[in-house]
Amino acid sequence: MPIKIPNELPATSTLTRENIFVMTEKRAITQDIRPLQLLLLNLMPNKVATETQLARVLGNTPLQIELELIAPSGHVPKNTPQEHMLSFYKTFDEVRDRDFDGLVITGAPVENKPFEEVNYWPELCEIMEWSKEHVHSTLHICWGAQAGLYYHYGIPKRPLPEKLFGVFPHTVEEQGFILFRGFDDVFWVPHSRHTTVDRADIEAVPALKILASSPEAGIYAVKTDGGRQIFLMGHAEYDRDTLKNEYDRDVSTGSSIHLPKHYFPNDDPTQFPVVTWRSCANLLYTNWLNYNVYQTVPYDIRDIRLGKRTQENEI
Repeated sequence: MPIKIPNELPATSTLTRENIFVMTEKRAITQDIRPLQLLLLNLMPNKVATETQLARVLGNTPLQIELELIAPSGHVPKNTPQEHMLSFYKTFDEVRDRDFDGLVITGAPVENKPFEEVNYWPELCEIMEWSKEHVHSTLHICWGAQAGLYYHYGIPKRPLPEKLFGVFPHTVEEQGFILFRGFDDVFWVPHSRHTTVDRADIEAVPALKILASSPEAGIYAVKTDGGRQIFLMGHAEYDRDTLKNEYDRDVSTGSSIHLPKHYFPNDDPTQFPVVTWRSCANLLYTNWLNYNVYQTVPYDIRDIRLGKRTQENEI
């Protein structure tokens, strides 16, 4: 089944070329099923790249999905044309009275600031509080995960001695975690961040369970009971050249940056990066949509506010 996104969204042509089934709005109205309603809160500076990356992994499932985009109000992105924002993005006020099967909160390049100094922090807190009643399962990514753990559970982010930058091997903490069903014993995930969360801080919260981690990158995946909130510290959705573009940008501006680890063949930045994480990324998002959203969400989306779930199969 396809992902339904606006006809003119730049991601549409990209995903069509990649043979990912994108349904036009016109065709979608003829489908006699209830598609999953997903909301993407995009906090990344290059909105087009991020929405395409996430639409790609969200659209690679047997489920029909309707994806809507929102961004913080009053915050003008520097790397996305304003006409794109006006054409495809809504404000939180435009969706606050609705209910959604899933919400994705992206990362943001504001790690070195205290949460309270981020200019859209009050609105983000309002959205995260709203999600507890209006969203069946919320997926937080990178800084979005750190923000969610801090807001909901008081877990602080910790500065790293140097930027965590590269693609790192991970393992599932215990066999049977349904979010990682079908994963290999070792799987790879890109990371690009200056801060982290400590295992001890998470283990001190009974409501949280660590799902996967990395010897080099630390904690990767955390969930609450039933998977209503999931926190991912890395960027499984990244494109082949995302880390390369970030590295090239910093080199060109004279910023201090080391080579991304386990990324360029022979650590040679002139060589083409080899993708080692795409199959895991697709499986991760498929599992989230299937087990944490589709199989437990009530058919009547309004029942989300009543906390109804069709079954509890999360381990």
